[in-house]
Amino acid sequence: MMRFILPLVVFLVLAAFLFVGLRLDPHEVPSPLIDKPAPAFNLPQLHNPGKNFSPEEMKGKVWLLNAWSSWCVSCKEEHPVLMDLAQQNIVPIYGLDYKDKREDALMQLARGGDPYVLSVMDREGRTGIDYGVYGVPETYVIDKQGIIRYKQIGLVTPQNLREIILPLVAELQKK
Repeated sequence: MMRFILPLVVFLVLAAFLFVGLRLDPHEVPSPLIDKPAPAFNLPQLHNPGKNFSPEEMKGKVWLLNAWSSWCVSCKEEHPVLMDLAQQNIVPIYGLDYKDKREDALMQLARGGDPYVLSVMDREGRTGIDYGVYGVPETYVIDKQGIIRYKQIGLVTPQNLREIILPLVAELQKK
C-alpha cells in the first residue's frame, strides 16, 4: 500500500501544476526588462541602410518599439492598428524588423503602409534576443530616460492600446 502513496502524491502535485498553468494567460509573460534600461543597439535603417539608428537618439521622448516581420501573420493583423495610431501622432513608433529580408520588409510596408518613424534591420535577431523577443509581434513602451515600462506580447489591439498602452504613454509624457 505504501508503494502507491509516493506515485500518487507526485501525480497530484504534477496535476496541480498543470491545472494552474492552464489558467495562466500566455500574453502575460513577465519580462525581466520592465523598469530596466532598454538594451542598446546600433542597427542599419531599413529604408536607408547606410544610416544607423540607436535608442540613444530617443532620450527625452516616450516612444514605442515594435518588433515585426514580413513573414509574421499576426504582424499583418496588427498593422492597421499601428497605422491608425501613427496617424493620431500620439507617440512615435519605431520598428525592429526581426529576422527578415530587407526586400520582403520593404515590400510589406509598401503594400500596407508604413506606421514607423523608421525601422531598423535585426537580420540575425540578436537585438530581439537582447529585448527578450519570444516571437513577433511584440511592442515595448520606452520612457524619456530609456527605461522599458511595458511589454506587449502579441498583437497590439484597439482594446489593449486604449486600456493599457495609451494611458501609460500619457502618464509617461507628463513626467
